Amino acid sequence: MDGETPNFKKWNILYPVYINSKKTIAEGRRICAAKACENPTAVEIGDCCSHLKIPFAIELDKAYPRDFMQVGRVRFILKRSDGSLYNQAISSKKHLMLHVAELVPRHPGRVKKQEPAATSTTGPSKSGKGGKKKR
Repeated sequence: MDGETPNFKKWNILYPVYINSKKTIAEGRRICAAKACENPTAVEIGDCCSHLKIPFAIELDKAYPRDFMQVGRVRFILKRSDGSLYNQAISSKKHLMLHVAELVPRHPGRVKKQEPAATSTTGPSKSGKGGKKKR
C-alpha cells in the first residue's frame, strides 16, 4: 500500500445500511433482504474486509446521510494501482456487499452477543405525545 493512502478520499464507501436486512430499499438497503444480515456494524464490516484481504479503513465519526443515527462507514479499495484485483472473487462493490453480508453473522463478536441481545427487550420507545386520553 505504498502510493494508495493519499487517494483515501477516492476509495469506495460501504455503509452498514447497505447490507442491513432490517432496512427497506427505500431506507438504503442495496442487496436482497434474504442475503442481507441483521444490524451490521462498521467494525464487523471492517473485520470481514480484512478476512477477504481487501484494504479498508473504518470511519466511526461518519454517519449515513439518509439516517444520521446510523454511525460509522467503511472505505475500501478493490483494485491495486496497476488495475489488478486484491481478491479475485470480488470484482465489484455489489460482490463485496454480498460476501460481507454472508460473513457478518459468523463474526466472532456476534456469536457471543446474540443471546443477551435477544433477551433484553425495552419498553415502549415512543416519547412525547401520547399519555392518557381525556374522557
